[in-house]
Amino acid sequence: MFNLKDKVVVITGGESGIGLAVCTSLSSVGAKVVMGGIQADRGQEACRQLNDKGGEVVFVKTDVRDREQVDALVRTAIDHFGKIDVLINNAGVFDGFADVTETTEELWDQIMAINLKGAFLTSQAALKHMIPQGFGRVINVSSIGGLVGRADGAAYTASKFGLIGFTRQMAASLSHTGITFNTVCPGSIATDIRSNSASVIPSAAHLMNRGVGSSDPDALKKVIPAGRKGTVDEIAAAIIFLASDEASYITGHDLTVDGGYVA
Repeated sequence: MFNLKDKVVVITGGESGIGLAVCTSLSSVGAKVVMGGIQADRGQEACRQLNDKGGEVVFVKTDVRDREQVDALVRTAIDHFGKIDVLINNAGVFDGFADVTETTEELWDQIMAINLKGAFLTSQAALKHMIPQGFGRVINVSSIGGLVGRADGAAYTASKFGLIGFTRQMAASLSHTGITFNTVCPGSIATDIRSNSASVIPSAAHLMNRGVGSSDPDALKKVIPAGRKGTVDEIAAAIIFLASDEASYITGHDLTVDGGYVA
């Protein structure tokens, strides 16, 4: 595993699913973690467990749609640890497979506010500290739903394509500052997160389509060359790599972790 000893990492949607797996992996490789999330009880309990194992993890209740809360999340990293080295924008919601004819304006706005605007606000807050120090990693968790269009949610797909475009634009304009900007695109991942268009779900790893979402092994083999869903730990490993010094020349890249689905 890559060494992130004493790196300070801010992650959104860190209290469950992929986010919690990333926090666990970060803690195991020596990183200091500021975990943002909407579920305070779950986040505080996750922090307690990680700290009991020797980690340095702080939880901040954060709704990424709110600039003041996002600023407070980043400020916590500065106040507690003196810097921010890595930002992982993982918070996201799914839209319940609503196509364009079913998507209400309210649902569209909610998805865009969390999945796309949230990453913008958090990136903007973190870059104020990363640019002067001449180092940083910004890692956005998109989806294979941001790479290919399928018969799935209109707002979710649009937001995930937008997140990839946003990441590439930052890479093109700011990589000269010593910061890298990359996207991880999970495929079908087995998590404990429920797809619920009515609530804020702190994870960006949701099912790309109904076929990929199946639990039937035969159905999975028809759409995923690897023949199975991925694990949260496999996504966490990809994120840890992009956060490491070994990934210093990788920027503007979309790392697809999908068992070959897009291929």
